[in-house]
Amino acid sequence: MNAPSTDDRQATLSLRKVQALLGLPSHVVTGLIEAGVVTPTRGPRHAWRFTFQDVVLLRTAHRLRTAQVPSRKLLRALARVKGGLGPLPLSGVRLTAIDRQVVVRDGPLQWEAESGQLLMDFHTAPAPADVQPLDHDAPAIDWFAEGVVLEARDLVAAERAYRHALEADPEHAPAALNLSALLCEQGRCDDAIQLLGEALRHRPDDANLHFNLGIALEDQRRNDEAIAAYEHALALQPDLADAHFNLARLHERAGRPHRALRHLHEYRRLEH
Repeated sequence: MNAPSTDDRQATLSLRKVQALLGLPSHVVTGLIEAGVVTPTRGPRHAWRFTFQDVVLLRTAHRLRTAQVPSRKLLRALARVKGGLGPLPLSGVRLTAIDRQVVVRDGPLQWEAESGQLLMDFHTAPAPADVQPLDHDAPAIDWFAEGVVLEARDLVAAERAYRHALEADPEHAPAALNLSALLCEQGRCDDAIQLLGEALRHRPDDANLHFNLGIALEDQRRNDEAIAAYEHALALQPDLADAHFNLARLHERAGRPHRALRHLHEYRRLEH
């Protein structure tokens, strides 16, 4: 039995999770999809799945909405910017709002996103906050998105960003989930177990935290404890297919074929 890869499980997020992370209303997210600004894939049961790059872009949309840029103007501006970038990722540009207009910044240059008009900045004041590096008091959502981006190039910085997210909001489960996975991939599962234990004190009914705890315990060969963690996850979320799969594997390894078969059947039912 081969489980779905860790990369496949962690590479995308559901629409519900993205909305919970960023606080974006569904009509803005679907509008971005319809405008072609974000292009999520379809997962099991034809549900939208968003990449980390999509999350970064949606975070930008969230910031612009906070700056009171109207939704229709926001969608037009992002679509126009993306259309003018060719193969470059939209998440790689710096966008900000000035007088409720979306402005693109590239070093010393800046231009209005909708019209393409070059803007001259005669002021010596610092750039707006959303183009500055995050400070320690940034919201947990921003630190989480920063960690997601940094994972591709700087694991130390990514870990620091996730820890800042948890300092800002100890109940921010996605930061705990990503950080625990990052720690285990570095062979630091003891740290991951401690982190998840702390996260579960704040969110004891989060099935995904129990699931990740099971993975970390299993990596430490604490299989009985891992089984308990997976079962706790399923008690909270019975359709968590990967928990059924991992339980099937652990019960098979422990010489309990009937339990293994039951969980394997449930895994196959949920996945198909």
